Amino acid sequence: MEGPGVNARSADLDEARIELNTRCDAIEECYEFMLAYAGQGLDSDAGGGKGSQIREYLRKCNGALTGLAEFLTGFVKRLDIESTEPYAAFMGVIERDARDARAAVELVLAQSSLSSQLIDNLNASIHLRALLTDLFLIDEVFKTYRKDR
Repeated sequence: MEGPGVNARSADLDEARIELNTRCDAIEECYEFMLAYAGQGLDSDAGGGKGSQIREYLRKCNGALTGLAEFLTGFVKRLDIESTEPYAAFMGVIERDARDARAAVELVLAQSSLSSQLIDNLNASIHLRALLTDLFLIDEVFKTYRKDR
């Protein structure tokens, strides 16, 4: 028989999984859109089409990066893991990578014109790529945890 808090905890965890997926999707979609944008050879983001969309993708990515490590730390707590020490150490990695990626995204967003070359350089940034790899890793860890429990 389930205790009174089990269903509420499960619903809370489901909501957290949805938010995690939403954040990861925003970052990954931005990265993929930047790949396409970089290949356009545009001098500016003015004039509609993909040029007008790039800032929206970057804003969504920036929003997903904001408070990411804190969110993931809360997610780990919801999983009720016996030893969170390895998770806490990795949250430090994610925090650094998210902070650095966010700084790069904000620098680009502050520019009056977004050329394909500028976006290509952001896309190649080790900070953004490291963060994506971090997220792929932690997502797989969380999937394994769900399967094993």
